[in-house]
Amino acid sequence: MAKLINVHHPQQAMQLAQEYVKTYILMPSGLLGLICMIGAIGGLGHQWLSTGDYTFGTFYQSSGLFISGVSLGALQTLYQRHLLREFPEVLAARMKEGLNRQRGTLKKRSDATTIKHPGRQFVPLAYLLGAMILIGGTIAAYVYGSVNIVPALLMPWAGFYWARLFLWRRVIKLGKTQG
Repeated sequence: MAKLINVHHPQQAMQLAQEYVKTYILMPSGLLGLICMIGAIGGLGHQWLSTGDYTFGTFYQSSGLFISGVSLGALQTLYQRHLLREFPEVLAARMKEGLNRQRGTLKKRSDATTIKHPGRQFVPLAYLLGAMILIGGTIAAYVYGSVNIVPALLMPWAGFYWARLFLWRRVIKLGKTQG
């Protein structure tokens, strides 16, 4: 029996990788960033109107939470942009996996989806450290500061998701897709 030969097309891999970024990074980041920002600003407004407890300390701490989220979102985006440049086949494979999952024909993961670069073993640790920074900042701002719990929870995530949205938007051109 004849075997089918799968030809590797770098342009197709880059296109699928860009579709992955649009579908699984840009869209959720925009929506979650908007929800978190509305909730955080609403929480700060409630804090100011109901208790009158909005001080310069509240402003500085909430701004610090937002900036910490922006910093971590920017770092994650820089890493993911590196993956797009150097390993577009990995993101393309993730997009194919998502499409197969939607169709209900999930196949075994291929070897092309593994990422091998120096420092790869530290990436999960970096993600854990980033989450700990965001959660620790939230706890510190609420317990020791003058920010209520809702804005303290949502402000860093608003910065995180909006940084991802705006930094990816420059790389991936959102136009009409062919097809």
